[in-house]
Amino acid sequence: MLPTGGTSGTGDPAGATDTTDATDATVAADLSRLLRTGPFHLALRAALAARGLPLHRVQHRLAARGIKLGVTSLSYWQQGARRPRHRESLRAVSALEEILELPRGSLLRLLADPEPGAGPARPAARPYRALISAGAAVERLLAAMELPADGGLHTVGHHERVRIGPEGELRTRESQQIVRAHRDGIDRYLAVHHGDPGCDAARVAVTAYENCRTGRVRCHPEAGVVVAELLFDARLRRGDTYVFGYGIEDGTGPRSTEYVRGFTYAGGQYMLQVRFDEAALPVRCHRFARTSPAAPRTLLSDLTPSGRHRAVHLVEEAVRPGILGIGWEWG
Repeated sequence: MLPTGGTSGTGDPAGATDTTDATDATVAADLSRLLRTGPFHLALRAALAARGLPLHRVQHRLAARGIKLGVTSLSYWQQGARRPRHRESLRAVSALEEILELPRGSLLRLLADPEPGAGPARPAARPYRALISAGAAVERLLAAMELPADGGLHTVGHHERVRIGPEGELRTRESQQIVRAHRDGIDRYLAVHHGDPGCDAARVAVTAYENCRTGRVRCHPEAGVVVAELLFDARLRRGDTYVFGYGIEDGTGPRSTEYVRGFTYAGGQYMLQVRFDEAALPVRCHRFARTSPAAPRTLLSDLTPSGRHRAVHLVEEAVRPGILGIGWEWG
């Protein structure tokens, strides 16, 4: 960590300067190494850190050169979610070398080389707008937080428990997940909550349970959407797995009639359990699947609540990209 002042306690003020110099030298050495070895996204990230430039300032400097590039695209590039390939994108990379005071061609060369140890690429993730009706709002929140839609993780296993309150409202949901990183340097998961129409997103609470802590939480009141960072206790390398748990408390919406989960990637096991309050029991429950929010329901089958626990569940051994859910009818 860089010192924030010239002195600390009774120490020698010169010590702060020495620490700063040593830190700067380390940052410069890391940047020099990454410009030689790659991969591109880590070299770009190191250059941004070394120059201390936030993405919005980089975007403005690109615009001054007549290059239009969104903050979201810059964020994707430095996270490794996407690689610049088109002519205009490569022109932007060339301009970045000048803006970040890098040797000419140093970033472009890394794009010409395959990423070391990349292995088979993950398939492109489905965008949020293909999975939830408020997907556009989710993507705007992520862009404002300078986060890529593809967080660099795919789910190996996910157990989710939803509780419906005495008025039929979605009260809480709890998740335990096993994820695997498909990029180096991943240290967080993006939890998205889309409440029922009429919910108060500003009152939704996110709680980290095990092996993570809550970072930034942003909401889109009109769309009823909350996006939360769950920060891991370790930085993952490609292929690493991680187990963590978190909960979301809502209870602000009207009577609910379904709970759904969207999947961007194929593979992984999913279990969903919905438990009802004894004061609000449905007359019929069923599981279903959809390819998109507007698509018809398919794979319908009835679910019978257990008597004592008032709960229904579904288990999918290997999920497909799309939507899975449980719906119910009130008497």
